[in-house]
Amino acid sequence: MRVAMLSSISWRTPPRAYGPWELVTSLLTEALVARGVDVTLFATLDSLTSGKLDGVAPHGYSEGAGLDAKVWETLHFGHLFERAGEFDLIHNQADFPPLAFSRLIGTPMVTTIHGFGSERILPVYEEYDGDVAYVAISDADRAPSLSYAATIHHGIPVDDFPFDPNGSDDLLFFGRIHADKGAGEAIRAAQASGRRLILCGLVQDEAYHQREVAPFIDGDRVVYRGVVGGRERLETLGHARGLLHLIGFDEPFGLSVVEAMACGTPVIAYRRGSMPELIDDGVTGFLVDTPDEAVAAIARLDQIDRRACRAAVERRFTVDRMADDYLALYRRLLGR
Repeated sequence: MRVAMLSSISWRTPPRAYGPWELVTSLLTEALVARGVDVTLFATLDSLTSGKLDGVAPHGYSEGAGLDAKVWETLHFGHLFERAGEFDLIHNQADFPPLAFSRLIGTPMVTTIHGFGSERILPVYEEYDGDVAYVAISDADRAPSLSYAATIHHGIPVDDFPFDPNGSDDLLFFGRIHADKGAGEAIRAAQASGRRLILCGLVQDEAYHQREVAPFIDGDRVVYRGVVGGRERLETLGHARGLLHLIGFDEPFGLSVVEAMACGTPVIAYRRGSMPELIDDGVTGFLVDTPDEAVAAIARLDQIDRRACRAAVERRFTVDRMADDYLALYRRLLGR
């Protein structure tokens, strides 16, 4: 089976730090190659893969000046689709623009929808519904107007995440500094509980950061560490009493939630989007509906068995399970 894996070129695949789409694309690519699938990864030219690498962009357009996103995405997509006939299947991980090529080629196409940034993009997905096999990353993120070939939850390399049986007394926020992710909500909940809060993430909304986050960072009770990667990232996820994920939108998945649980860290999240699909309430964390409930849940974190958090991820959110699900879908679409 010859598969063209189309990655985003916002960041390198896999990303050096931030880059959730590129991370999932890399994990799936490497797992498929390990299963004997002939995969060509179309990504930035500085990307890393055990499969074949092809592309045109020298680096991610979000990783430095010099690359215009629209220009290089157009070149990136065109480069792949000019080679479409060389592959049995194209797997698009790069949002909606590649859908416009689907009727111009004879190669079947799968698109993983990593979320809808706005309802304004729905008309594109609706137009090509039936021409492209759509995959949802959670049942909660299925648009009623679209048909889907499958729901496939993301998987992570669980063995790469060291289990911390004890954690610490600190709470953790891990995600984009944006109203969607609830950094300000996390700060208020931590202050009300009397616990220290560690904040990690890319500042995506500077105005929100200056209004809701920066005034409370004191280096003592509220500590901001920026974007963390590598060993520091893994240790940070495990070295916490709990992860606060008090989101302000219906999140389609939430990799940090699963990653924290893999390290043994329970999660307190608002009952929105995919959170009920990821968190077993009272077992791997708590689903809450209000700020007061979040504060009350912090006081109950010691009731959660950190080993149960790890076990849940090992059972439901591994890369192997994700790769097996996608491979089964590919074979079904190809009639194999």
